Amino acid sequence: MPAQFALRVAILSGFALVMFSIIFFRLWYLQVLSGEKYLKQARNNQVREITVQAPRGEILDRSGHVLVNNRTALALQLQPTDLPHSKKKRQQEFARLGQVVGMPPDEIHKQLRQQTRELPASPVTLKRDVNHDLVYYLQENQAQYPGVSVQNVYVRHYPDGTLGAQILGYAREVTGPQLKEPRYQGVQPGDQVGQAGVENTYDHVLRGVNGMSRVQVDAAGQPTGGVLSQTQPKAGDNLVLSIDNRVQSAGEAALHAFSTPGAFVAMNVRDGEILGLGSSPTYDPSVFTKPRLSQSVVDQVFSNTTGSPYTDRATQGLYPTGSTFKPITAVAALESGVLTPTTTIVDGGSFTEGGITLHNAGGGTYGSLQLPQALQVSSDVFFYNVGANLYFHGGDAQQKWASDLGIGHPTGIDLPGEVAGLLPTPQWRNQLYKDATSPDSPGGTSVVTGDPTDRPWSEGDNVNLAVGQGDLQTNPLQMAVAYAAIANGGDVVRPHVGMAVEDTSGRAVQEIAPAPQRHLEISPQGRQAILQGIHMAAQSPGGTSYAVFGNFPIPMAGKTGTAQRVGQQDQSWYVALAPYPNPQIVIADTIEQGGFGVESAAPVARQILAAYFNVHKQEAKAAGGKVPKQGSIQAGPAAPSGAAGNPY
Repeated sequence: MPAQFALRVAILSGFALVMFSIIFFRLWYLQVLSGEKYLKQARNNQVREITVQAPRGEILDRSGHVLVNNRTALALQLQPTDLPHSKKKRQQEFARLGQVVGMPPDEIHKQLRQQTRELPASPVTLKRDVNHDLVYYLQENQAQYPGVSVQNVYVRHYPDGTLGAQILGYAREVTGPQLKEPRYQGVQPGDQVGQAGVENTYDHVLRGVNGMSRVQVDAAGQPTGGVLSQTQPKAGDNLVLSIDNRVQSAGEAALHAFSTPGAFVAMNVRDGEILGLGSSPTYDPSVFTKPRLSQSVVDQVFSNTTGSPYTDRATQGLYPTGSTFKPITAVAALESGVLTPTTTIVDGGSFTEGGITLHNAGGGTYGSLQLPQALQVSSDVFFYNVGANLYFHGGDAQQKWASDLGIGHPTGIDLPGEVAGLLPTPQWRNQLYKDATSPDSPGGTSVVTGDPTDRPWSEGDNVNLAVGQGDLQTNPLQMAVAYAAIANGGDVVRPHVGMAVEDTSGRAVQEIAPAPQRHLEISPQGRQAILQGIHMAAQSPGGTSYAVFGNFPIPMAGKTGTAQRVGQQDQSWYVALAPYPNPQIVIADTIEQGGFGVESAAPVARQILAAYFNVHKQEAKAAGGKVPKQGSIQAGPAAPSGAAGNPY
């Protein structure tokens, strides 16, 4: 054999030996060293783990009435990992599926893209509440629709429709950012979590623990019928709210009688339990049970052009209060020594400060007044003088006591999204003025007008705040907390809608009863003078709301308010306490652009009180056999001539 040829044969033989050795050792590695690993993976390919959704707990009112529960629905879903990898085959499948379910293929692509953007491994729900004919068709033709299935899912159900929407909130699929939060530890993509209201606050209570089924599948990934193991899901616990369904229904019905937005709060003055809380306009939480939200639905719920139904004006409203602020001013004046229950101030019909003369609403003149009578007729001049005296007294007693009573900061209610509002102070305005006049500052502007702040705090600001005007921005919940503290002797309660947690068998798991935020020392004599004054305002001739409450069968106290807002008609307010003299319940409500407090807000409060005290029979008797129309004034006995109070 020639030497050159022999060399070539040797090289090729060596190369062949090396390649054979590599293949041999690779096979040896796969078969011997890693055999168990790949055998286990092969066996796992025959098994699929299917998550069994756990139902969320029910939400009940204080008497056990169901506000939210669950219903089962058939959902058409795509499992992205089981869809064809070939773009062409996937398009063909979507074309076939679109014809069957009545969806354009482009829409199926769109939903797949949108829903997997944040949760790539989560099933994509195309439709919910599909009919059984579609289920049978897909089962018979499963080979043509890989990755397509129909699953039983739990869907939130609201037996009373829109009732309590802002309280209840809604649940939707967990988002990518939420999965990174500690509170959602253990939640898997595709799970439902609370996104608003008590669904969000008490999500850890309502959310159950999913189960798991391990089933045997064939080469196509379809179940063969064999269940290898199963872990049962654990339903979430039930949440019992302090809401009284009668109060909630009456309050919402009264609000909806008006064409302009409004809100109300009804609360136990002793422990802060919310008996009713509503905002108008409202929304239907069931729209969020759909897998896809159309743009029209989003606009309807969230847009300002539709009144922003999603906004809870009871906890997120930002309003001046008008004369309903006067009892808060009275507390500040009494406790700082500027006023006593028997101090007499002459109301001559006007008050002049800084060259500006202010008058009582309607031009009334009330003469010599003490605190109870000033509250009865809602004398602006009396409280203008009180505000000025607080200014000259020095310090910030007016703001201190208003803040201590709960104005200008969150109350701590167990609902998400509560806003602080604004209690204007000398320090706040002086800083804005400094910012507005500093050459190195972007400038400060008024939260009410948006205009640059052109002056520091002055006597006029105290005078405005004394009657609930100026830059004050608060809401019905804060006003309810403040009045409750006056009514109960100084406890500033922490409002709450959660009352108890029960397991699925109805056994109590947890009681929800937060302690008061703080206790204020309010003199019994001053407190009695304030309560007497607003009792006379409601149920004595000449009182500002005597036309509404003069013949109400339950002794009560209440204060009207008519707030001026820039660019809008006057806003109507009312705060009620009942029964007098030892109140159990406080109601604070407001109607935007509702006019005088006695015209709009007071009748709303009356309807809520009637529901709470169950006095509909008395109402019907007083109205000649007919229950008063929603939103109407049930007039009391006529006031003596010349005794009419200030309707503000």
